[in-house]
Amino acid sequence: MLISTLAPARTIARYTVLEALRSRLLWLFVLAACGAAGLAGFLQQLALTESGAVQAALLAATLRLASVFLLATFIVTSMAREAADKGLELLLALPMPRAAYLLGKLLGHAALAAVPAALFGALMALFAAPAQAALWALSLLAELWIVAAFSLLCAASLQQTLPALAAVSGFYVLARLLGSLQLLAHSPQAGRSWAQQAMAGGIDVLALLLPRLDDFTRTEWLLYGTGDLAALAGMAAQTAIYVGLLAACALCDFYRRNI
Repeated sequence: MLISTLAPARTIARYTVLEALRSRLLWLFVLAACGAAGLAGFLQQLALTESGAVQAALLAATLRLASVFLLATFIVTSMAREAADKGLELLLALPMPRAAYLLGKLLGHAALAAVPAALFGALMALFAAPAQAALWALSLLAELWIVAAFSLLCAASLQQTLPALAAVSGFYVLARLLGSLQLLAHSPQAGRSWAQQAMAGGIDVLALLLPRLDDFTRTEWLLYGTGDLAALAGMAAQTAIYVGLLAACALCDFYRRNI
């Protein structure tokens, strides 16, 4: 059973990477790196002090958002196009389990996520210590794997491009802002009415359910060299848990649907 799943999954993963190459996704990553470097260099000239730190921070933030946006957009649009062209039905008509299709897609997207992580990490090594840039790149890879798994779930479940992209965007923004929202909800300045307490409780529940992406790919690692292996271990644990859960949810929904 395992061999019958892994063999077609590897084939689907390979063709997923080939589709990205034909779609010029890699060139988009290169253009994003060049554009971010140009923008950061321009804004560096406007900074009165610590211009190098300003350039590194702006470049890191821009590259992080660009990698998430490009990868999520490719996943959602490619799966929507495959469903519209009846390619999904053709694949499922072959003698292979549905799990092989989702596993192959997930493996292909995970391989694609390594491209911006390596490219952008090498670029950031020009502005920060190589060890911290490597830690930043590994953290970006883990973040992209979580985004890829959630994008796969949304694309397989919602089956339309715009709702899926909106769901992925909402998930990412909320996961990035959870730490700040918790600080605001539990700050001494926050009121203690029942509505505000209920809101604070709801934010705490969300913090338990969603990954803490605000702890991933932190810019201060590049600026102040504060990253360590303990932070990387925590991110690796979160990535393993959430990628596994999201893949299981996508698989359950995929088997439930009548295709």
